[in-house]
Amino acid sequence: MKCLKSDFDSIKKCADSLKNAQVVIIPTDTVYGFSAIVDDDSKTKEKIQKIKGRGDEKPFIQLISSPEDIKKYTDDEIPSNLLDYWPGPLTIIVNDKRINSTTAFRCPADEWLRKIIKECNAPIYSTSVNRSGNPILETENEILAEFNDEVDLFVLDGDKINALPSTIVSVCDGNFKIIRQGCLKIN
Repeated sequence: MKCLKSDFDSIKKCADSLKNAQVVIIPTDTVYGFSAIVDDDSKTKEKIQKIKGRGDEKPFIQLISSPEDIKKYTDDEIPSNLLDYWPGPLTIIVNDKRINSTTAFRCPADEWLRKIIKECNAPIYSTSVNRSGNPILETENEILAEFNDEVDLFVLDGDKINALPSTIVSVCDGNFKIIRQGCLKIN
């Protein structure tokens, strides 16, 4: 199924699909992404991994609806100058108190997307639309040709030519490290 981001009911359609454990392709403030609701048994994560052809070695970013939500998931101190970039194209890796590991979180700049996340009442996974090891797909036609039969919903918002993914930094245990320099330039 397809819909336009500009459709009056696109937020509801997308949130309903996510809450029903479906995989959707949605526009973000960076690139198009595969998304699914973060669930306790990782079934939705496994669906995305199967579509992308990717294993567990590279975890997915979890999108949250507001900067304050990060406090629900970590006790790590996040420098205020980093939080000033939220909402925005910055992903922050922290120690996740729900699990004995780290998680990458991002609060996207797109208000439409934040409304969907809020409606889901849970973080949603986000990972670029491509097969693992291949370039990120930039046009709606490329995405439709490659993945139309593998996702439950594709929200169209125009092509994203030369768009860059988010910048990723780690702040685990008080150590600051740039993992990936994306569209947000950080020194």
